[in-house]
Amino acid sequence: MRRKTRERKRQRISIRTTFDHLLLFSFCMLYPIGKFLVFRSNLLITSFGVFNLMAAAYASYLRLARLGTSSGVNLSTLRSITCPKPTFDRTLFDHHDIRSSSSLFRQSHARFISQLVKTNGKRLHLVDTLALVRSLEAQGLPSQQAEAITGAITEVLNDSLGVVSQLVVCKGEMQKAEMTQESNLSKFKSEINSSLDHHFSLLQHENEKLRNDIERIRTDIRHEIDKVTAGQRLDLNLEKGRIRDELTNQNAETSNLTNKLDREIHTLRAQLEAAKYEVIKYCIGTLVSISAVGLAVLRIVM
Repeated sequence: MRRKTRERKRQRISIRTTFDHLLLFSFCMLYPIGKFLVFRSNLLITSFGVFNLMAAAYASYLRLARLGTSSGVNLSTLRSITCPKPTFDRTLFDHHDIRSSSSLFRQSHARFISQLVKTNGKRLHLVDTLALVRSLEAQGLPSQQAEAITGAITEVLNDSLGVVSQLVVCKGEMQKAEMTQESNLSKFKSEINSSLDHHFSLLQHENEKLRNDIERIRTDIRHEIDKVTAGQRLDLNLEKGRIRDELTNQNAETSNLTNKLDREIHTLRAQLEAAKYEVIKYCIGTLVSISAVGLAVLRIVM
């Protein structure tokens, strides 16, 4: 719903701006006619009639503009009223309704003005001169004055059309500019795609390079870890061997000390046994001698 309301608002704004430009264009086209008739002709009635026609046209344009902005009147009906069979491209209003009002006005009138100019450079008549002459004659004007007024009107309209055709861009130039913009846009898109592909390939190359560097650093770290582990293992094995040798030497010295102590103990034990035998022998000798002395004393006493 919001999108529809926005589109309706844009269409109303574009219709309003188009009506304003059409009013300005019609006023600019009709004002030189009235001015020319005022200065070139002495018929005040005709000049007043032209100015009344201008006022009526301006009022009708205002009324149509109000009706178009309020009820959403179609632009094709207004063009059918104002111009003889002007065929605008509907796609111009569909694709460029967001642009400015001046660009809309130029684009909408470019084709109509290009249709009013022949390929050999001669302009078509904007009005039916014969019908205008007959209508002026029917109002009571002489044929010469009617022809002069008709010629002045056609001349002023042709001059105005020439000025407008110089100011307004034709459809071919617009199509050429659109083709140029499309080619530039496609070229820009291709450049963007090529730059994106180039940057993507550079990023892939950088990623591969970083991946290779990471793998190389990982292998170097693994090699260093293996080297440190091997060195520590070798040091541990050397320490184990040294400790084992020290334990072996200590065991040998301990065994030597044990053997020496055993020998000393055996020697002391042998000496004790020998001393014990000597003591027993001396004790027995002493007892025998004492017993002999005692027996001798007893015999003497007895």
